[in-house]
Amino acid sequence: MINKTATRLVLAVMSFTTLQAWGPRGHESANRAAVKSIPDDGPVFLREFEDWIAKTGPVPDSWRGNSEPYSKIFEDPNHGWFKEQFAFMRTVPRSRYEFVLRLYDEYLRIKDKDPDRAALTNVRWTGTMPYAAMENYDRMKSAMRAYRRAVSDQSPESQQQARFLAQDIAFYMGWLGHYTADGAQPLHDTIHHDGWQGPNPKQYTTDPRVHGRFESSFVDLIKLTGSDLVPIMEKPRVLDDPFAAILAHLDDASTHVEEVYILDKAGAFADRMNEPAARLARGQLAKAAALLRDLTYTAWLESAKPAASGGAASNPVSRANPRYNPETGTAAPGSPVRINNK
Repeated sequence: MINKTATRLVLAVMSFTTLQAWGPRGHESANRAAVKSIPDDGPVFLREFEDWIAKTGPVPDSWRGNSEPYSKIFEDPNHGWFKEQFAFMRTVPRSRYEFVLRLYDEYLRIKDKDPDRAALTNVRWTGTMPYAAMENYDRMKSAMRAYRRAVSDQSPESQQQARFLAQDIAFYMGWLGHYTADGAQPLHDTIHHDGWQGPNPKQYTTDPRVHGRFESSFVDLIKLTGSDLVPIMEKPRVLDDPFAAILAHLDDASTHVEEVYILDKAGAFADRMNEPAARLARGQLAKAAALLRDLTYTAWLESAKPAASGGAASNPVSRANPRYNPETGTAAPGSPVRINNK
């Protein structure tokens, strides 16, 4: 049987699925800041869609309702990255399916000797956020490549297609922004997402509502906007390795977990004048906006390059691909990434 600590963790994770990460204000503000800071040599046509991109930010949470079980089962893990649950890994594979299989291998290894941990060693209680982000990055890049082709053709039909594609790209950017923002919220990167779990020598709250107090109530209390974020965002950069950049983003956010609990313990999230709390909220959302902008900018520049050839080395479903894994029937697009899993 699962012990009381594990049971409480399961219940806390279940309550997590009912929350809207960052709330509409946080997601919309981060997405707006990302659009506002697109470089002039980037996809500037997206500035026209700022409102839509902002409003798309909260949408992925609506795919997690009990009335849509197929969507919920797939989408729920995309909003978390509970690092303690896969501390046994030293590297993270670039394939969602290889990651799931490695979790299952660990489950089989420990299910008899450590059933409590085994009950939570699976895709739902671990999370798949970086894969969801990269999958949407690829969707956006593919649409940008098609957009470039349509724009270069001066026919009325192609110009109409370009307008449709621009709307698609705006939606993909807004959707991707949900995951970069979730990843910046420290409580999305830990098992302590809805109250402190397990040993608690510092007497942090075990109240699941701590999650919403920080990311929704406090953000609304200080009336945070995208304009608050733009001045503190890092300068735009082209990402050499978007997947590694996303993992680094999640690692960085996880270093602020105790800071959230310390602030909550001090009552900071009920005080609109609390500057340390405001600095944390603004700072994390600024990082989310910067990563979204940089992923969008990088996808735009990459979309100008010729599409990959049909050769085995670039085809992830070819059995002749050197990285082909018969367990998944696919080849991961690169070597695993070493992570800081402390």
